[in-house]
Amino acid sequence: MADLDDTSGLLTFEGHLDMLRRMLFRIILATIIFACIIFCFKGETFDVLLAPHQSDFYTFRLIENLFQQLGLGFRFEEYNIPLISTELSSQFMTHITVSCLLGILFASPYILFELFKFISPALYESEKKYSYFVAGIIYVLFISGLLMSYFVLFPISFRFLATYQVNKDIISTITLDSYISTFTTLTFLMGVVFQLPVFAFILVKMGFIDAPLLKQYRGYAFVLIMIIAAIITPPDIFTLILVTIPIYCLYEISISVLNRCHVGPH
Repeated sequence: MADLDDTSGLLTFEGHLDMLRRMLFRIILATIIFACIIFCFKGETFDVLLAPHQSDFYTFRLIENLFQQLGLGFRFEEYNIPLISTELSSQFMTHITVSCLLGILFASPYILFELFKFISPALYESEKKYSYFVAGIIYVLFISGLLMSYFVLFPISFRFLATYQVNKDIISTITLDSYISTFTTLTFLMGVVFQLPVFAFILVKMGFIDAPLLKQYRGYAFVLIMIIAAIITPPDIFTLILVTIPIYCLYEISISVLNRCHVGPH
């Protein structure tokens, strides 16, 4: 039992530390359980993770089908880029790293639940409902960013970078470490970038910006979004456009939501 103050009936500092320790233990335990389960499904896990590097990936086949329905015989050029491992322990350590990262991802709903259960005693009832809603939006946007990276950004980035040649005699062979590192970095960045409406909401509540200001500086925002997209994507115009469009749409969604909700600073 957590320690209570005899006079106020509230938790003491030591009581809060004990609750925090228990919460962290449950979070770590849940993450380890998910990581172990994922570790046991090695084949299925890496079939999913390595699928975007194939020339017949779902996204490419979908684009080809769309062109065929339009009466165009467009086909992506097939390629075969082998993934290699150059260090003795590379594959095993990659397996462990991927299992841990996916363990955190799959445990994230439970992690959010534990965090809000920890802070909820300090919130009013109205604030609790409001906080759960915001947490849900954050999670949905983050997952949307991950899916955007997996199905669009990373496959196209890999196709461009892995098949780019300065000379036909130079053949690309990509290390597994490089593949996983690029995959996780781009995916995480897209998850963060998709939090744009949440960032805008917070800045409005703090009084730094408002909806009219966002409208006024649409042009500057578009240029800034293109710069950010250029930083996190390979240097080709097609991928730049594919990333810029959804991010700018999120910017417009932010303006629309702030207008409809009449959100302003306290």
